[in-house]
Amino acid sequence: MRPIRPLLAAASAAAALALTATGCGPGDDSAGGDPAASATASAGRSPDGRITIPDDLKDRLKEHGIDLDKWRNGEWKNWDKDTWLREAKDYVNPIIEDLWDPDRMREAEEPQRPVEEEDVAGDEGVTDPTPEPVEAAAVKAPYHGSVPEAGKVLFDGPQGSMVCSATVVKDPANPGKSNLVWTAGHCVHAGKDGGWYRNIAFVPSYNDSGLTGAALEGATREEIAPYGVWWGDWAQTSEQWIAQGAATGGQGAPYDFAVIHVTPEKGGDGKSLEETVGSALPVDFAAPAAPEVASMEATGYPAAPPFDGQRMFQCADRPGRLSLDAAQPTMYRIGCTMTGGSSGGGWVAQGRDGAPALVSNTSIGPVSAGWLAGPRLGAEAKGVYEAVSGKFAGR
Repeated sequence: MRPIRPLLAAASAAAALALTATGCGPGDDSAGGDPAASATASAGRSPDGRITIPDDLKDRLKEHGIDLDKWRNGEWKNWDKDTWLREAKDYVNPIIEDLWDPDRMREAEEPQRPVEEEDVAGDEGVTDPTPEPVEAAAVKAPYHGSVPEAGKVLFDGPQGSMVCSATVVKDPANPGKSNLVWTAGHCVHAGKDGGWYRNIAFVPSYNDSGLTGAALEGATREEIAPYGVWWGDWAQTSEQWIAQGAATGGQGAPYDFAVIHVTPEKGGDGKSLEETVGSALPVDFAAPAAPEVASMEATGYPAAPPFDGQRMFQCADRPGRLSLDAAQPTMYRIGCTMTGGSSGGGWVAQGRDGAPALVSNTSIGPVSAGWLAGPRLGAEAKGVYEAVSGKFAGR
């Protein structure tokens, strides 16, 4: 699992394009002079409901260095460091229909970002003893019946197709009609040595029937993705993760969170993601410190051995404290044997109103497995969340 970076108080705005064969996703009315952002603001819809982009805006995107036709035809596979878009405003994620076919979804690998025990040092007395491992329990199928908010995030990086876990969360600007997904920052951006990942998509209730890996080899796309494939037309993570995130060691992990706004790959029936899956979790940005929480439950699709990434698992434990850097916020830590691939999965606890709420997400774990750690969501996370919500207010 990957670590995260610290976040600036003002959450970064990631300009995104969600495109079908000729499409571009919803944009920001305050796009200003940025060609990519301006294109999103001016896009229309075709008679079949798909988002379209006029030819003149395609030309302007080319001036910005984005040739949509070349991108869809494989240019997205070019990971040259000089052309890897990394700044917040550079996020581009054109929809490539049917790219995520059953084989690609099934074969996506975990983005391991482990920490060594020696990385847990210099905590100045705020790290609790290592928790006893809690065996991950398989979620009873169909998953939608008990955890309808959970699913997988799929994305492409230089090493190939990768997978994380994620959660549908409520959108305060669109009550009952959320298209927001919560995951880890390292599931959308590579951190200090890279940029935005590509072909980012969310699959709610992936493999809802809980089929084994062997049985999934002949499964249809509808069986694997019963509630569709939803592409990220906007993503936002912390500026700290963008500036400091690393593949190993846990740097920036206290700020390892991200919010993705999604849109259905094939136009959909006009329903939001929340309406489609029937649920979304509230996010609690003022959850108590670890000693005051009786239990947290982490959900995910662990993909590193002994797991294969095809089935959903959960761990429940009383959280302790973990500090990787005395200058950064203390994280939650629980005993759990889930491995890479569970990154980004939601941690749920009883909210102040007594109802379940998302309070963290899986960020890092040790090389040997046995525990997981996630950020304690505060002002920085709230800034990211509210920025994405506000961008799509009323849409």
